[in-house]
Amino acid sequence: MTTQLGHLEPVDHRTIWPDEGRDFTPWLSNNLDVLGKTLAIDLELDGTEQWVGRFKADIIAKEVSTGDTVLIENQLEKTDHSHLGQLLTYAAGLQAVTVVWIAAEVQDEHRATLDWLNEITDESFRFFGLEIELWRIKNSLPAPRLGIISKPNNWSRVTRKAARDVDDADLTEMKSLQLTYWDAFHEVLKAAGGPISGNRKPQPQSWMTWGVGRGFSSVSAVMKTKDRRVQAELYISGANAKSFFGLLEQQKDEIEQDLGPPVEKRPI
Repeated sequence: MTTQLGHLEPVDHRTIWPDEGRDFTPWLSNNLDVLGKTLAIDLELDGTEQWVGRFKADIIAKEVSTGDTVLIENQLEKTDHSHLGQLLTYAAGLQAVTVVWIAAEVQDEHRATLDWLNEITDESFRFFGLEIELWRIKNSLPAPRLGIISKPNNWSRVTRKAARDVDDADLTEMKSLQLTYWDAFHEVLKAAGGPISGNRKPQPQSWMTWGVGRGFSSVSAVMKTKDRRVQAELYISGANAKSFFGLLEQQKDEIEQDLGPPVEKRPI
């Protein structure tokens, strides 16, 4: 019996993402799990196109387990010296501990630079270089693939050890309760079938955050154990935050009627 197999065919990424800023960055910000699986890091979106001095960083995320800043710079072409300079400028301005440079092709001199940065910095800083590819079989939907070109020394070994440490750790009673709560909470989200996904990995912590379709906003559920209550929070950031908040303020009565309890606003 002969098994028929398909043939992978490369897809020109510009046919899917014609413009880096308008197309690729929004796609990646809404699909951070693709990047997270590649790096073995659970990521959550913090913002897109955020000002750092006189320049804008493509994507800023947080590592869920630590809260550390992750800077992601996109380039749908060969890496160049200009983007390398921007990457280091953003990293310094944001005090990012994980820096990710995604490009259509990572040139040898830039791979060597990232390798060198990983060698001269301590373990609290991490520099990654990745190449983005698109593949399909016949007329199937294009599938993205992120290949790691540069990474911190012993990164694979470190991530495997970290995963084992989490699995083997003796959680406190409170942490165990938090895991149980979020696990059940995600099942409710899945059953509801709403816009907020229930596919996030539960964490032993007092809060969980989900993106809500735009890079400048997110929704969080927070446990207030001392007050014996839980609360939902909508976080809006970016240059247009006040304008968007004003639109919500105009609908304050309708929102409170739908939610029940009064809504508190807290500028940050």
